Amino acid sequence: QAQLVESGGGLVQPGGSLSLSCAASRSIFTIYRMGWYCQAPGKQRELVAVMYNDGRTIYADSVKGRFTISRDTAKNTVTLQMNSLKPEDTAVYYCHAVVDGTLSWGQGTQVTVSS
Repeated sequence: QAQLVESGGGLVQPGGSLSLSCAASRSIFTIYRMGWYCQAPGKQRELVAVMYNDGRTIYADSVKGRFTISRDTAKNTVTLQMNSLKPEDTAVYYCHAVVDGTLSWGQGTQVTVSS
């Protein structure tokens, strides 16, 4: 499995931008899939954006065109750039990684979009 350390998040006004980063304890190339889920109050955790070790990406329909997931293989880090943020993007964002069928989660970071 992978140990994951998240950074970023915070409070931003609607239309603003934030960046979330997730650093893994092992080479990204050994991680089958890595990315972000979010969980709003009273809702289930849901996929935001993920990247596979071959570079394929999947985005939730609600963030397509606004969020971009990328990776830095030298730093074993995946970054989620979030632009044009909306109040409905408010949630706790969790980094996750899948290694040999085992799912690992970060501690979560709060993103609040409010004026």
